[in-house]
Amino acid sequence: MPNTNASTSWRAKWFQANLQETLKNAVVAEKICDVDSSDSFYIWNPYGSAVNVTQQSISGGSQGTYSVSTYTSTNDTLTVTDEFVVAEHIYDFEMAMQRGDLMQSRLDEMVAKVGQALDKFVLNVILTDGTGTYTTPAGGFTTAANIPVIMSNLLSKVAGYADTYKGLFLVIESTDVPGFIQSGAASGYSFADSVLKNGLMGSYMGVDIYVIRSGTFVTTTLGSTAVVGYGHRVFGVKGICTYASPRKIGYEEKYVTATTGKEIVAFCYAGVKVWAAKASLIVDITLA
Repeated sequence: MPNTNASTSWRAKWFQANLQETLKNAVVAEKICDVDSSDSFYIWNPYGSAVNVTQQSISGGSQGTYSVSTYTSTNDTLTVTDEFVVAEHIYDFEMAMQRGDLMQSRLDEMVAKVGQALDKFVLNVILTDGTGTYTTPAGGFTTAANIPVIMSNLLSKVAGYADTYKGLFLVIESTDVPGFIQSGAASGYSFADSVLKNGLMGSYMGVDIYVIRSGTFVTTTLGSTAVVGYGHRVFGVKGICTYASPRKIGYEEKYVTATTGKEIVAFCYAGVKVWAAKASLIVDITLA
């Protein structure tokens, strides 16, 4: 039996020219990570040992002398580990007898879902692999009074590092929004006015806020990687993690023997890395 047919799909007149599409989640991984779309399976990023400076008096008898330290380097590698794929078959009579572009509509949905799966993978991996940690006061982000406290404490985690010029980010789930709205609306003057007129600010205390749907942060195994994201959020410096997606999302249309129509497939490959030398700039936030 056809796998995309519906009782209303052959009506003579449709309310819309295109098929209705499901709600699409916001995708934020590419906004906070360095993205590599080359065809590389490995990305190497070795780092050296820490440099220690000796301070000595120029009149203490040891002036002008020094000791030579041993320098070591450590390999740090991003590996493309996972494949994301979704496939459907659309029969020719289904395409011919529907007023909307069924093929394009389904392909748009498939590509969007692959993008969302990628986003979920990247966000949970960087949260799990970041070495910075912070636990919120009781009530987490949903308590308005906590917001200034949380944000100031998070900023202290990365303050003073040169990398912060790249920008800071905080990724929260949609259930956290009320606390930000209430806190912003109660703030002073122009900031409160802007929140009251426009809703959630895109930035708070210089940190770009990204909102994803509830349930994105999970504790499970995503493909090849175990992640611990449920009850957590992630904060950090932009552009210090690398998200590899060779060729980005691709698709194919295939004729199938003994079957009319076409099979459509959307797919991509991905890997993500929090580089060891800067892992402390990604902060795993535990909600209390």
